[in-house]
Amino acid sequence: MDTRVKAVIDESKKIVFFGGAGVSTESNIPDFRSESGLYQAVSQYGQSPETMLSHSFFMNHMDTFFDYYKNNLIYQDAKPNKAHKALARLEQEGKLTAVVTQNIDGLHQLAGSKNVYELHGSVLRNYCMDCNAFYDLDYIMDPNHCDGDIPKCEKCGGIVKPDVVLYEEALDEDVISGAINAISKADTLIVGGTSLVVYPAAGLINYFRGNNLILINKSQTQYDDRATLVVNDAIGKVLGD
Repeated sequence: MDTRVKAVIDESKKIVFFGGAGVSTESNIPDFRSESGLYQAVSQYGQSPETMLSHSFFMNHMDTFFDYYKNNLIYQDAKPNKAHKALARLEQEGKLTAVVTQNIDGLHQLAGSKNVYELHGSVLRNYCMDCNAFYDLDYIMDPNHCDGDIPKCEKCGGIVKPDVVLYEEALDEDVISGAINAISKADTLIVGGTSLVVYPAAGLINYFRGNNLILINKSQTQYDDRATLVVNDAIGKVLGD
């Protein structure tokens, strides 16, 4: 672990971690908002990722939505990396009170983190739009349960929608309030792997009233001048052993 970060962690009692896509890229999950992700989406589908991951596109072009979704947002072989594991250890040690994440891959929980606020939902949870029956990821990825690429409920035949917050959809109010509560009570906020440009999630940093704001990101962010410590490096390298 970076010695400067470790020194702050050692002095802290209520740490909250707020992370974005950069946490998962080290588990070989590419950022669909990256330049290469944008190029792939436009060249293959003729649309931007933001368009294809919008509520209106989902409702009007479900076949294309699920084709893009399954091929670009699902990585069933991904494993937690050094950052995920380090955060789980900090929670077990009683140092870290919550993880707030913009990611939808469930890797924080797989690493052992318990108190995780998933701002944008999770690919691991899926619900029938008609009867609200729950289905796991394996179910919607199984062609036997799909009409084309569209997963169908085995109970009522309705469409099974991922529990992922699409563009044009509101964030879950309980998740937001939980994240705000955790951040507002933290003495240290570690922000990692996010450029802090996606709102309203990025605005959560404004609820922090503690002493230490640590920003870990490969590139600069608009909040660098507010931080007590900025580390421009890979988050797994900074937090890992």
